[in-house]
Amino acid sequence: MQEIKLSSFEKIRLDEFLRLKLPAVLQTECSNSKIRRLIISAQVFVNGKIVTRPSFELRGKSEIKVFFDKDKFFYEKQPDDIKFEVTKKSVLFENDDLIFIDKPPFFPVEQTITQNRDNLHDAVVRYLWKKNENLRNPPYVGIMHRLDRETSGVILFTKNRAVNKSVQNMFENHDFEKKYLAVVLENNYLSKNAFSKQSFQLKVNDEFCVEMYMERVSSKCQTGKWGSVPENKGGKYSKTNFRVLKEIELPDLPGKKAFLIECNLFTGRTHQIRVHLASKGFPIVGDELYGGVPYKRMMLHSALLKGMDFCVKSDFDFLD
Repeated sequence: MQEIKLSSFEKIRLDEFLRLKLPAVLQTECSNSKIRRLIISAQVFVNGKIVTRPSFELRGKSEIKVFFDKDKFFYEKQPDDIKFEVTKKSVLFENDDLIFIDKPPFFPVEQTITQNRDNLHDAVVRYLWKKNENLRNPPYVGIMHRLDRETSGVILFTKNRAVNKSVQNMFENHDFEKKYLAVVLENNYLSKNAFSKQSFQLKVNDEFCVEMYMERVSSKCQTGKWGSVPENKGGKYSKTNFRVLKEIELPDLPGKKAFLIECNLFTGRTHQIRVHLASKGFPIVGDELYGGVPYKRMMLHSALLKGMDFCVKSDFDFLD
């Protein structure tokens, strides 16, 4: 563990101060995300006290000590994303204003804190630019909603800023019909870390509904959990209808009874389907964050997005 001592004599945010001083001491660049992680992980002391808030303001004379493991600090885990380019085959529908893509799993929708990480938004920009190489600047592509990195299926982008407001209103007013498919296991095979013990036996053609107020229930990070929170504590209303379509067997989980479930969203909260199914004792296969058994991917798929003038279905073979 290395210790660095620094002094400040000005009024400045802690993260900004370290961003200015650490590169000179370490003789290398330090990204904003690394500085933030260093502070949040309780490795920074100001006048002898731990400070975990990057926006903490230094005032007057301040003595700063920074402790960190050099190998861990400079190590960047490489995401196991697939390589993907948008082609005519992956475009489900396109007009002058909208483009619907059939997203594969293991590909992020937008740029993350990991520098130079490819993503679907950039891939759509490349695809549209290649179609019109006379453009001097990259074409506009607007992100209207998101899918988790491991979730596959239909996702919508806008091609024209003028339609953003109307599309946002459709999402907010629940004018889109959104159907997902998920795979869960029979109760006997649920993980011991299941999100809830309020489970029941599933049968084909069963229907059930989950309603709750939701908000983040863990620290703000990429793997943060969301869950049930009272409305007066900041929770936002969420509702999903579920229907058990059929019983299936997953090739990598032989002998374990699984069910394919259709999920109809009335709202679009972060991790909504994942939290709702886990709350009933049926975490999605592969969703270890909410108690699902380990699998080659999280078995959640955006199957359909329907509006007043269009109905777009995914062609991706979700169960393959």
